[in-house]
Amino acid sequence: MKEITGGVCAPKGFLAGGIRCGIKASAAKRDLGLIYSEAPCTAAAMFTTNKVKAACVLLSREHLAKTGGKLRAVIANSGNANACTGEAGLAAARRMADLTAAKLTIKSDEVAVASTGVIGVPFPVAAVESGMDALIASLEDNAAGHEAALEAIMTTDTRKKDGAVELSIGGKTVRIGGMTKGAGMIHPNMATMLCFITTDAAISRDCLDAALRQSVRRSFNRLTVDGDTSTNDTIIVMANGLAGNPPITAPGPEYDSFTAALQGLCVKLARAMARDGEGASRLVTVTVGGAADEAAAAALAKSVAASSLVKAACFGADANWGRVLCALGYAGVDFDPDTVDVSFAGAAGDILVCRGGGAGPLFRGRGQAYPYGRGN
Repeated sequence: MKEITGGVCAPKGFLAGGIRCGIKASAAKRDLGLIYSEAPCTAAAMFTTNKVKAACVLLSREHLAKTGGKLRAVIANSGNANACTGEAGLAAARRMADLTAAKLTIKSDEVAVASTGVIGVPFPVAAVESGMDALIASLEDNAAGHEAALEAIMTTDTRKKDGAVELSIGGKTVRIGGMTKGAGMIHPNMATMLCFITTDAAISRDCLDAALRQSVRRSFNRLTVDGDTSTNDTIIVMANGLAGNPPITAPGPEYDSFTAALQGLCVKLARAMARDGEGASRLVTVTVGGAADEAAAAALAKSVAASSLVKAACFGADANWGRVLCALGYAGVDFDPDTVDVSFAGAAGDILVCRGGGAGPLFRGRGQAYPYGRGN
């Protein structure tokens, strides 16, 4: 597997584009994007766990259920979340899908809709209607199309978050490309996130869904910035099969290779989101070893990563390992505190600051360092 350029347009048969149609009048950037596959796609998706769901989430779930996991396009906007907007909001989301389908000569059910922006503001669907011709005309099968679509979904993001990888499956070159946005409302599952992934792999819907769920569990669902869960979280992966590989229909080496590549891309995108978190000045990765199982390790790691006191220590470049032990202790996972070691990664390698639940070599016999390390 190797990293390549091109984002969602790296896989064969995918086009993307983006324009400014004026969804948020005060913004000058692109605000309406489109991703389109020239061939029918198998699709899988995951959405917000918030009970308050945006109209686009409700509609996209409905379309995927109707088609049995088939899509051709995703239309997405920034500047307005179309959440808490009632029946009018749902009608606006349907109108977006219908307009896209008519212009591309596909079925409305083959279009997913995604929105991000301010919650509770009526959606200006007329702006989308007026921009559809320009949006279709903006479609390109190259990096420029990808970049335009990516800009269109960004809100408070300060940097672009995208990537693409290439691997061999069954003697054929397979590509996976992705883009995401998100900088706030990040935790506990996914983020204020729109994430679109394309691949030219031939893969069954069941295998694609399983690969996506594992990848999200090990990437976006282990991401935390501020403790909020959005109304609009959406991740969609579309596979059009144009790579020509033998279809992946069951677990095995080819499924494992595809899933590893998808997961690697998702981890890269998740790290980019954490680095760009609103108000963030540090990117911190928490790694747990020796846990009973993956679920226990994930719970312990997330408890540390989400701790406000640990975040404060990291912000101040303070190796306050006592706060780490404290966060482990309330994670709801059974472990022996007297067996815990804590290390901080440094430029010269890992620095052991806690051994066996007590002060590590760095903190022994250093006057103020010992009580400071153990304190709250």
